[in-house]
Amino acid sequence: MRVLVSGATGFVGRALVTRLLEGEGLQVRALVRTPQARVPRLETVLVPDLSQGDDWRAALTDIDVVVHLAARVHVMRDPEADPLTAFRRTNVGGTLALARAAATYGVRRFVFVSTIKVNGERTLPGHPFTAADTPAPQDPYARSKLEAEQGLALLAGAGGLQFTVIRPPLIYGPGVGANFLTLMRCLERGIPLPLGAIHNRRSLLARTNLIDLIMTCLNHPAAANRTLLASDGEDLSTSELLRRLAQALGRPARLLPLPQSWVKGFAVLVGQRAVAQRLCDSLQVDSVATRTLLGWRPPLGVDEALRETAAAFRDGA
Repeated sequence: MRVLVSGATGFVGRALVTRLLEGEGLQVRALVRTPQARVPRLETVLVPDLSQGDDWRAALTDIDVVVHLAARVHVMRDPEADPLTAFRRTNVGGTLALARAAATYGVRRFVFVSTIKVNGERTLPGHPFTAADTPAPQDPYARSKLEAEQGLALLAGAGGLQFTVIRPPLIYGPGVGANFLTLMRCLERGIPLPLGAIHNRRSLLARTNLIDLIMTCLNHPAAANRTLLASDGEDLSTSELLRRLAQALGRPARLLPLPQSWVKGFAVLVGQRAVAQRLCDSLQVDSVATRTLLGWRPPLGVDEALRETAAAFRDGA
C-alpha cells in the first residue's frame, strides 16, 4: 500500500510517518511546504500551498491512501484580521484541492483528521458527543473543519473516492505543546494551581492511540465514508488529570481547592475566559461506535500515555 501524508512534520505527522515506515508492505510519501521540511528516509514532494497546487502528478501518482493532517490550527490570539477567511483558505480550500486531485489520480481513500470542536465546545454531564450529533462549531477553526468535512462527503457522493473523518479531542504525547505543556511546566516547578476542586469530565486521546486508529482506517472496509470519534476510553476531571500527570512526572501536585466559580470569575477578570472554559467545562466523547464498528481498542491506557509524555518532557524531547 502506498500512503501520502500531509502535515508530516507536525506533532502527529512525525510520529505517524515513523509508524508507517515500520509497517510491512507500506510505502510512504510526504507533502512538505518548504525545502527545509524534508523528512529523512522519506520521499517528499514540495507543495508550498495546497490550495494553489495545480500539478499533483509527483505527489499522487500510484498513491492508494491520503492521510491529511496539514491544517491551519486553532490559536488563542489569532493575528489575522479575518480569521475565518484564513482558516477557510487552508482548511477548506487546501483540503478539497488535495481531495479532488486525489480522486482524479485514482486514490482509493482520503483519511481526514478533523476536530471534536466540530461537535461543539462543551458537553453536559452524562451526554458525550457522538458522530450522529448535529454539528455546532463555535469558532472559525471548527467551522472551517466542518466545511471541509462536508466538501469531502460531496466528493464521495460523486463516486471514486472514499473518505474517513476522525474527530479527536485534545491530543497529547511526547513533545506536546500549548496548554498541556504549560501545565507540565507548572507541575515540574511545583507552582500551586487553583484547580484542585474541578469536577468536570474531559476526554483525551494519546497520540499513539490516534495513530493506531489512523493505521486501522487505512484499509478497514467499515471505515469508508464514516465520521469517527475516538478517545482513550477514560474521562478525567482537570483535577484528576493534574494529579496523575504529576505522579507521572514524579512531582507533588500542589492543587488549591478553589471553587470552580472562583476560577472562572478570576479568569474572566484577567482576560482568560477561553482557558478557564477548557479547564473547567466538560467535553466528553463517546467512542463506543468507533470501537464497535472497527473492532478497535486504544493500545495505551491513560496512565501509560501520561508516563510516556512526562518522560519525554523530562528528557527535553
